[in-house]
Amino acid sequence: MQEFNQDKELFHLIAAGDEAAFRRLFHLHVPKLLPTVQHLTKNASVTEDILQEAFLKLWLSRDKLPGIEHPYSWLLKIVYYQCFSYLRHQAVHHKAMGIIAERRSENIMEDDMAFNMLMRTVGEAVQQLPPQAKRIYQLSRENGLKIPEIAQELHISPNTVKNSLVRSLQSIRQYIERAGHFLPLFILWYFF
Repeated sequence: MQEFNQDKELFHLIAAGDEAAFRRLFHLHVPKLLPTVQHLTKNASVTEDILQEAFLKLWLSRDKLPGIEHPYSWLLKIVYYQCFSYLRHQAVHHKAMGIIAERRSENIMEDDMAFNMLMRTVGEAVQQLPPQAKRIYQLSRENGLKIPEIAQELHISPNTVKNSLVRSLQSIRQYIERAGHFLPLFILWYFF
């Protein structure tokens, strides 16, 4: 009961923008959530990313926190959603990779030519992005940096990075479609 009241108090403080309260909540609950997420994902770095993303969502939704009746349950729901989204994306990724591998074995030369044309088109699309968006995209896709790492390097908020990536991917997809290539969005997200 004491922890429940402490969580509610922390939620109210976080809703008011109190970063120290946010850190206390993070340090209070991450040790409890870590084993569950690790068990579901079987991957330490993914576990860390999921927990960071869950707490980022909490911070970004802080205006809703005072109305949350069961703070830990709400946080747990976000964490489970993040885990299952990751697992769902992994399943789609593995399926896509299997389909691509199967197609590649059927007609490697045709696929290589199409892939090279597509990569050239993606390169052209990236070059047309505004400088900041281009930099964020390259740090994400070419350097493999995570959203928080990009935000730290560029001294901008993680939300700004995420929004920029979403807009860039939409712009790239539209450019690719205008060039006559049609790809499912999940392939664009994973490969570009």
